Amino acid sequence: MKHKCSFEDYQKSADAIREELGAEFDAAVILGSGLGDFADGLEKMKILKYADIPNFPVSTVSYQKGELVSGVCRGKKILAMNGRFHYYEGWEMWQTAYPVFVMKLLGIKKLIITNAAGGISDRLTPGDLVCVRDHIKLTADSPLRGPNLSQFGVRFFDMQSVYDSSLAALAHKTAKEGGFSLYDGVYAYMGGPQYETPAEIKMLKLLGADVVGMSTVPEVIAAAQCGIRVLCISCVSNMAAGITGAAITEQEVLETGRLIGTRFRSLISGVIEGL
Repeated sequence: MKHKCSFEDYQKSADAIREELGAEFDAAVILGSGLGDFADGLEKMKILKYADIPNFPVSTVSYQKGELVSGVCRGKKILAMNGRFHYYEGWEMWQTAYPVFVMKLLGIKKLIITNAAGGISDRLTPGDLVCVRDHIKLTADSPLRGPNLSQFGVRFFDMQSVYDSSLAALAHKTAKEGGFSLYDGVYAYMGGPQYETPAEIKMLKLLGADVVGMSTVPEVIAAAQCGIRVLCISCVSNMAAGITGAAITEQEVLETGRLIGTRFRSLISGVIEGL
């Protein structure tokens, strides 16, 4: 079986980024739907379009900028993805996780992954922030399906501690100092692009999921293989199907992201400062 992508392809992407944006980043951040304003607050900002990076996928979601942003946040050098890749866009699962392997080659050891998600748990309301401590993936595909690239790690690896407990503790400390709540929860991954049915949400609730979304998990799996430490923060943008009976719209997801922007930026910036 031919490999989906060669190690040299990843290396070419990393070399292009290093040439334009530098290296030796303290952390990387993947920004979810409606949360891209975080990148605008970085100091000493440099921008590189995905389209200008060899072998890199290109965002097709209209409101995502599709660019890598390097800059300084609270004295730390950060690489931020303003726009990510989803399975529902038509990308293969391995392509949705492609940037994480490139981050490994750039020497990144800590990754903050964010997303907009539907709330399932009764204790959550739109605008809440959730520190993801585990996930449920019901889709059969994996970003690692196919021949393994040993440069990134072994094929069979442990997933019990992929969500780093020390980074989660730092996030909770930051939230407490900022005077706002941060919940712990389990993220359920669904392929989309359609939102879930009420029956699917009931099933996920029975399985122990607190939030549901269409991203993040492929990136987390790639990070786990690479040995990159992960903090994942979900913004509850809406209540999931059947919880309130209200129709779910993309506009609601984006608007909630804008409304909690100050709190979200405060949390992420505080965590970065404490790294």
